[in-house]
Amino acid sequence: MHAARPARFNMAAVRSFDIRGVVGRDLDVGDATLLGGAYATLAREQGLKRIGVGRDGRTSGPAFEAALVAALVEGGMAVTRIGVGPTPQLAFAVRTLGLDGGIMVTASHNPPPENGFKLLLGEQRIHGAALKALLDRDGAAAPGGSVEEVSVTDAYLEALAHSASRLSPFKVAWDCGNGATGPMVERLTQRLPGEHVLLYTDIDGRFPNHHADPAVEANMRDLQRAVVSHGCDLGIAFDGDGDRVGAVDGSGAVVWADQMLLLLASDLLKDRPGATVVGDVKCSRVLFDGVAERGGRAVMVPSGYVLVRDAMRREGALLGGELSGHVFYNDGWDGTDDAMYVAMRLLLAITRSGRSLAEFRNNLPRTVATPEYRIPFAGDRRALVADVGERLLAAGAEVNTGDGLRVNTPDGWWMLRASGTESKLTIRCESGDEDGLERLMSQVRRELRLSGVELG
Repeated sequence: MHAARPARFNMAAVRSFDIRGVVGRDLDVGDATLLGGAYATLAREQGLKRIGVGRDGRTSGPAFEAALVAALVEGGMAVTRIGVGPTPQLAFAVRTLGLDGGIMVTASHNPPPENGFKLLLGEQRIHGAALKALLDRDGAAAPGGSVEEVSVTDAYLEALAHSASRLSPFKVAWDCGNGATGPMVERLTQRLPGEHVLLYTDIDGRFPNHHADPAVEANMRDLQRAVVSHGCDLGIAFDGDGDRVGAVDGSGAVVWADQMLLLLASDLLKDRPGATVVGDVKCSRVLFDGVAERGGRAVMVPSGYVLVRDAMRREGALLGGELSGHVFYNDGWDGTDDAMYVAMRLLLAITRSGRSLAEFRNNLPRTVATPEYRIPFAGDRRALVADVGERLLAAGAEVNTGDGLRVNTPDGWWMLRASGTESKLTIRCESGDEDGLERLMSQVRRELRLSGVELG
C-alpha cells in the first residue's frame, strides 16, 4: 500500500541545496512519495534508470525511505538500496556501481525531529531552481521498476583504509555523535595504526549525547575532554550524516575547518605545485593568504556545499571546503564531501609534515575570530542582508557581495549572509586582536539594529 499523497509537495521544506524540515510539520511520507514520483519522471526524461537510495539513522528514516523507494519503483526506476550509512557511502555506491543517480534520506546536522533528502541525478546535485522545478512535476507510473539491496560497506571501507596506508601510529579520539559514521569508524580504526578512543559510535537518531554538528564548539567538548584525558595526538568529529568533519589538536583546542583546509592544502601543494584551492566566503584570510604563500591559487567562493563543489569544477580546483566542515577532494575521490576520507587525508598530512596538529595550529598567523554564529531569523533573510548591504555601499564601505556581505575594515573583516539550509543568519568576524574583534561585532550589531534586528 502506498503512502497517501498530498496534492503538492510542501515547499516549506525546500532549502537552497536540499530538502529538510520537521517531520509531521514540514515533511511526511506523502512528501517522500511525491518526491520519488517527480524524480522518476525527470530521470526517465533523461534516459536514466538505476538509482541508489540510502538513509542515515534518524528515527523517521525507515518510513521515509520505504515511501520514496515505492514511488521510484512505481515510476519505473531500478532502485538499489544500500541501507543505513553516511551520505558519502551513497556517493561511493553511485560511483562504483555505475548508478545513474542517488537520493539520501537525511537532514545532515539538523536537530533530531527533522529529516530530508539530498539528491543526485547524473553528475549533478539537484539544488536551487532545479530542485524547485523538480518538485513542480507530477509523478506517473511507468513499467520496469525494480528494487534490490546491495551492500558497498566492505568496498567503501577498503577504499578508505587504502587511502590511509602510510600513516604514522597516532593516538586519535573519534566522536561520531551517534550519527551514521559510527559502525564504519569502528571497523576503519581497526585497520589503522596507533591507538583509538571511540565516542558515541552507536547510531541513534535521537542524538542523546550532543548535537552532531562539529562546526559548533559546544558539540566538540566531549571530544576535547577525551583528547586531553587520554593523551591523544588529536581528535576527529563527524556530523550526523558523515559529510562534515571537525578536529581538535593534542592540547584540546578546536582546529577550525579553514585551518584544517590550509594544512590539507599545504600537503597537496607539495605534490601539485600551483594547484587551485577553493574556500568559502566565511573562511579566514589566513587560509587564502596561506595558500598563496605556499604557491597555490586561492579562490574565494560563495558558501554552500553544492556551490563549493560547482566552483571547484569551474576553477579546476583539486581541493576545496567551507568553514562548516565540508571538504572536497578532486584528485581521485570524485569531488565528494566525504568526512571520513578527509580524516584519512588529515592524518596523512600530519604524518608527512613531521609536525603535530597542535604545532601546525600554533604556527599559524595570529588572528582572533568569532565562530560561525548562526542566528535564528524567521523573516526574509535575504531582504535583510540586502538592506544592510545597500546602506554599507551607500556609505562607501568595502564590501564583497558575492555571497551575502563580506565587509573589510581597518580592524579586519566581518560577514553577514542568509543560510542556505536553515532559517538563520550567519555571522562571522576576524581581526588581529580582541579590541578589533569587539569593534567589528559592534558594527554588526549596529547595522542589524538599523535594519530592525537586535543581536544579543
